[in-house]
Amino acid sequence: MKLILNNISFLPFALPDIGEEEISEVVDSLRSGWLTTGPKTKRFEVEFARFIGEGVQAIAVNSATAGLHLALEAIAISPGDEVITSPYTFTATAEVIRYLGANPVFVDVNPKTLNIDVNQIRNAITERTRAIIPVHFAGLACDMQEIMNISSEYNLRVIEDAAHALPTLYNGKIIGSLDTDVTVFSFYATKTLATGEGGMVVTCNEEIAKRCRLMRLHGINRDAFDRYTSDKPSWYYEVIAPGFKYNMTDVASSLGIHQLRKLNDMRAKREAMARKYDEAFQDLPIILPARPLPGDQHAWHLYVIRLRDDAKIGRDNFISEMFRKGIGCSVHFIPLHLHPYWRDTYQLKPDDFPSTHDAYKRAISLPLYTRLSDQDQERVIQAVIELLG
Repeated sequence: MKLILNNISFLPFALPDIGEEEISEVVDSLRSGWLTTGPKTKRFEVEFARFIGEGVQAIAVNSATAGLHLALEAIAISPGDEVITSPYTFTATAEVIRYLGANPVFVDVNPKTLNIDVNQIRNAITERTRAIIPVHFAGLACDMQEIMNISSEYNLRVIEDAAHALPTLYNGKIIGSLDTDVTVFSFYATKTLATGEGGMVVTCNEEIAKRCRLMRLHGINRDAFDRYTSDKPSWYYEVIAPGFKYNMTDVASSLGIHQLRKLNDMRAKREAMARKYDEAFQDLPIILPARPLPGDQHAWHLYVIRLRDDAKIGRDNFISEMFRKGIGCSVHFIPLHLHPYWRDTYQLKPDDFPSTHDAYKRAISLPLYTRLSDQDQERVIQAVIELLG
């Protein structure tokens, strides 16, 4: 897709990679008459669980936000509890904690990886701490071994925010298969697997999976697909908990089925593009994204550069100039301590999170998606060099 802006062909920051397979599957769902949660969602869940492996169960939801909420509810996070997480994330990571009346406790990031600084977690633990939500920023795994050591030492639950991390490896194991309580993935339109809106809750814990399935759809003990395909009366169901409306539709699942099959190939393309950026920018006044450790694999959901002090242009002006050149950029993230709700509710200040705040002031996310052609990427590279070289 080419957009024209001021007579310039515009490269958007991100585009989903949707092919004829996805389109045909969606059309098949439309023609079947089954649009809500049904056979395609069941199929997507089974295939996703198989992709992750390690005997996990997968519960499809309408957003990663919903998935995080379900996960916290399933481990019984309650009013007054505390959950440790990073301020360098989208607001959804923290807002779901507030849904349950609990409080987020923010820990600064590692200045190299931009993932939560594991060396600061212990100082944030109190008698009210119940869980940790590590955020795998941009697709690079957090230091999960240390996080698991801390969780074991203090008897804390761990829910991974893997909205960026599909498929990410940590110590040779795919994120979603580690010995944590729950992992939640996002399938938003810009993600490495895109269904428009959607997400997946993954867990090996049978009780957590059972609770998430129940609460996903109003606390009803039978979903619509079960009711209309079983030998029991289709009209009968029972509400056994005050649940939510978080189910994924078959239309979205139709996209997910085929996105999943292309996922490893798309990740390989993203990695090749990231390496091309690295090579082109190595002599510029830029802090390049952290590389994965041996045995790890980066999902490359985002390619985030940071301008050094010796750059001849500031971050905001850089993004404006890239826009004038017809290239979309973004910023990941505006950290939570700068948003009025989090700032004012918890009296947060930039000095509380020096690494997070410094990263934010410098950060620029460049276009990185599999529909970006070699020619398009070269155009991005040349624009960056013109502004910073």
